[in-house]
Amino acid sequence: MIAFINTFLSYLILVVISMVVIVVAVICGKKLREMKDAKNEGAMKADASDKKEQ
Repeated sequence: MIAFINTFLSYLILVVISMVVIVVAVICGKKLREMKDAKNEGAMKADASDKKEQ
């Protein structure tokens, strides 16, 4: 019975750690994508204003 509990707890810890890593990866990916979109939007506005001046 002790071996079962030890095995169960070790897999439970592994699952929890995996879930934490996944959540952190999703949050970082979302922030990076938002920064990239904001940068592209600024570049597009600059291109549009350059074209208007010409």
